Amino acid sequence: MELRKHPRILHFAPTAPHVARNLCAAVNASADASTKYNFKTLKLSTPSPFVVHVEFNRPDRMNAFNRQLWTEIKDCFDLLHNDPDCRVVVLSGGSSKHFTAGIDLFDMMKLGQEMGAIEEVGRRGRLLEGTIKLYQDCISSLEHCYKPVIVAVHSACIGAGLNLITAADVRYCTRDAWFSLKEVDIGLAADVGALQRFPRVVGNQSWVRELAFTARKFASDEAYSHGLVSRLFDNREELLKGAIKLAEEIASKSPIAVQGTKKNIVYSADHTIQEGLDHIRGINMLNLQSEDFLNAIMASQSKETPVFAKL
Repeated sequence: MELRKHPRILHFAPTAPHVARNLCAAVNASADASTKYNFKTLKLSTPSPFVVHVEFNRPDRMNAFNRQLWTEIKDCFDLLHNDPDCRVVVLSGGSSKHFTAGIDLFDMMKLGQEMGAIEEVGRRGRLLEGTIKLYQDCISSLEHCYKPVIVAVHSACIGAGLNLITAADVRYCTRDAWFSLKEVDIGLAADVGALQRFPRVVGNQSWVRELAFTARKFASDEAYSHGLVSRLFDNREELLKGAIKLAEEIASKSPIAVQGTKKNIVYSADHTIQEGLDHIRGINMLNLQSEDFLNAIMASQSKETPVFAKL
């Protein structure tokens, strides 16, 4: 059998019946996320097997980030990280006029009242430290989630929203979308990830610093030309169709391969090339022994669509 001559599987190629059993282990349809999860500021659904659509659900506040939204984003992505029924996440602005209006200023006023009740500056600082860390962890939850995250941005993406999308894996938007790193206009420096991730995402320090220092709006064509987004769509419906189509393609691949790929891309961004190579070698010394590797090769040779078990 030609498969046994492949140098990487010479010592562990299974017998034909074993391969047949693996390929016949059909994957059950993934459970609908709308019945599994119950959030107030987020709405989850499963438009296709293994694809979870996460929608912001504060349309009355244009998806502004209040404390509950911050915490539910983190809780949501932490859960999806370990959900075998989820292989890819699409994050959108739902039915709101805008993807997000950024920080909810009413919520910030509540925080100000909490601080006002504390007289000592060190203790006020401790309250702020904990709040900022919570919000940073919320944004980072997209990056830490092993499942690829595709964001679909329509209309305005302001402040916290721009911080958020830089932690995603793929960014699409409508042609009418616009962006602003708004924090300096409300008297603070962006502190939840944009200053760290935005330059890395687009590879242009001068442009990012201009935006960070001025908080000016920039449109979808400028975002596309600088690499912040990778595709533009004429309207919201086409945007979601495109994002879900991409998610379906990714979800059809081996979850072991896709998640291992994301883990190494994220790790390598903050490490040397050699450290990244060492990291992926450690991953593949196990993953190359998985049934996904063998199933993909067998399917390729037989011109069939591979079937992968839940992970």
